[in-house]
Amino acid sequence: MQEPSAIVGVSYVIQLAVAPVFLLTGVGAILSVLINRLARVVDRFRTLEGELPKVSDITLASIQGEMKVLSRRARMIHWAIGLCTSCALLVCIVIALLFVGSATAIDLSTVISLLFIFAMLALVAGLLCFLREITLARSSIHVVPR
Repeated sequence: MQEPSAIVGVSYVIQLAVAPVFLLTGVGAILSVLINRLARVVDRFRTLEGELPKVSDITLASIQGEMKVLSRRARMIHWAIGLCTSCALLVCIVIALLFVGSATAIDLSTVISLLFIFAMLALVAGLLCFLREITLARSSIHVVPR
């Protein structure tokens, strides 16, 4: 049978790990949104690519301009996905190190703090890429008055 102090120690580590787990849930939701946006950009790009052989020269320039914007959007989403995934991986390592530190009684607080800071920086950078992609999407909308 385990000692009560060991059980209390593990329960404390689980309590510490709960906040990063909620963070992982949020990052997962962001990744889902990003992947859906990337899929829509790719679908639109393929649709435009299929129209290229059938269009006039005037329309061709317009389609190529839209494809250029779509390419930039895809690149920004790709960066956002990479950065948010890096954040999630770093948070997973933080959670694992919380348990390793508890089980081995090694002080990993500095390493855990640095990894969490890097995770937050990756998340901020990913969200900035996402914001830039949204700005590109908004700027490519041209409303023609009737």
